[in-house]
Amino acid sequence: MSDHMSETDTSTQRDGEASTSQIYGTKASGLGTGSSLKSRSRRVHHVADALPQRRPLDKFRATVNKVIAMKRSTTILSSLGAGAEPGIDPRRASMEMQYRGVKQDCFIEVVDYSAVSCNFVNLRNAEFVDWCASPRGKRQPWVKVRWINIAGISWDVIKAVSLKHDLHPLALEDILHMRPDNLSKADYFTQHLFLRILCHDVVDESSTSVRPTPTYEALSQDSSKPAIRQRKIEEAKLDALKEGTLKVAVTPMFIFLFRDGTVITVSQSPSPEMTLPIRLRLRRPDTILRTSADPSVLVQSLLSLVVDKAVQVIDAYRDQISEIELSILRKPKPSTVRKLHIVSGDLVLHKRTLEPIKTLVFGLRRYDVDRCAALVDDSDPAVKGRPIVGFMSHKSKIYLADVHEHTEYILSTLDMIASIGESLTDYSFNMASYSMNDTMRLLTMITIICLPLTFLSGYFGMNFPAAAFMTESDVVFWTIAIPAVLLISPLFVIPDIKRLIHYLQTRRLIQSFR
Repeated sequence: MSDHMSETDTSTQRDGEASTSQIYGTKASGLGTGSSLKSRSRRVHHVADALPQRRPLDKFRATVNKVIAMKRSTTILSSLGAGAEPGIDPRRASMEMQYRGVKQDCFIEVVDYSAVSCNFVNLRNAEFVDWCASPRGKRQPWVKVRWINIAGISWDVIKAVSLKHDLHPLALEDILHMRPDNLSKADYFTQHLFLRILCHDVVDESSTSVRPTPTYEALSQDSSKPAIRQRKIEEAKLDALKEGTLKVAVTPMFIFLFRDGTVITVSQSPSPEMTLPIRLRLRRPDTILRTSADPSVLVQSLLSLVVDKAVQVIDAYRDQISEIELSILRKPKPSTVRKLHIVSGDLVLHKRTLEPIKTLVFGLRRYDVDRCAALVDDSDPAVKGRPIVGFMSHKSKIYLADVHEHTEYILSTLDMIASIGESLTDYSFNMASYSMNDTMRLLTMITIICLPLTFLSGYFGMNFPAAAFMTESDVVFWTIAIPAVLLISPLFVIPDIKRLIHYLQTRRLIQSFR
């Protein structure tokens, strides 16, 4: 019995001692992998009570190992940040403690379809978790493509679908660690293809706003909460200043493509309205999605939907810039110039988020097979001589060419709108400068006209006999002043007279050609 306990203590101290078994969920001392830290502690107490003739030294070692494990688990949760282990493995007990606060009521729809049949199942969080663990989640033989559409992000749902389909930890980290500066990308893993694409959609101010998902950044540490709160206050102030301009929501969509025909999509919003056009197409048996029964065509349709939404955003910006252009050409106002500045800044930000979509689509068309070949281990004799097959089929690549053309249209239109905005900004400042110059010229003309009168009144107002003569007769003063004004003023308006003559000649020439 003493030897048995020594082996148990040795295995507990090995590989990071007791913290490895209790935090990351490996088996140690006969405990299961899925049990929590509290339940394992209770089981250790029961096992210790059941063992007869246990030495005090063994009890002391078990207690010390237990305290070390609890201390290390707390330290890991409080020291997450730079240098932390990449990826999120839901099999670890520490991940459960860390992300269990990410909760949201999700809408999950499971669509099984083939060329001849289609089946829709709507589930909620608890129902989906049970569905993944039960035999009901097994695919039927007639199913060619299974689409699991998850609207909303919640830890219980993400954990269930990850354990069922073995999602890569780095992909799960991208889902839960959502940041506004993340761009669209495509990651190739051995078991699946992972896509993160930013969806752009015009915000309807009349609709009710959806409560944002509590991501890891909002749950990490209490020290960062004041900074997050201050950042939200600054964003609210900026949104108040942008009142009256076009508002665009940029939210990520995550897509998993498996070789067995399974497609998993995860979106931040709990509303399934984003993917409604795809679901309507699946209900019709004559669409390309149904007739091909190709999972990569479904992924292409989702990418096309995102790009079409971006086209609508660009068209809305073009309409708004046309209204601003009309207002500025009529009469530039400070409010209009401010709106133009806001729109130009938004276009710069959207260009940064829209350009990677073009790169993503081009990479799926051109480098799909090459990236899959990079995942193959050439030293494995079992894979030598086997052909390399990409995730995207030939048919999907044909339709991705159309998506790529739409992305080029988006970027070219974005550059055109940005150029128009810069031209309108220069025009506004030039008009303000011209108005200032015109005002100064008018004041100069008034000064020039009044200059002879000021000179004569000052000269003849001095104390000498000629001045006394002038003050006795106003007729003499005006007799001298008016000719002086008529003689001096034309000298300063000669350029205006020349421009007037040139304008009259040009107008006469145009009328002669009519």
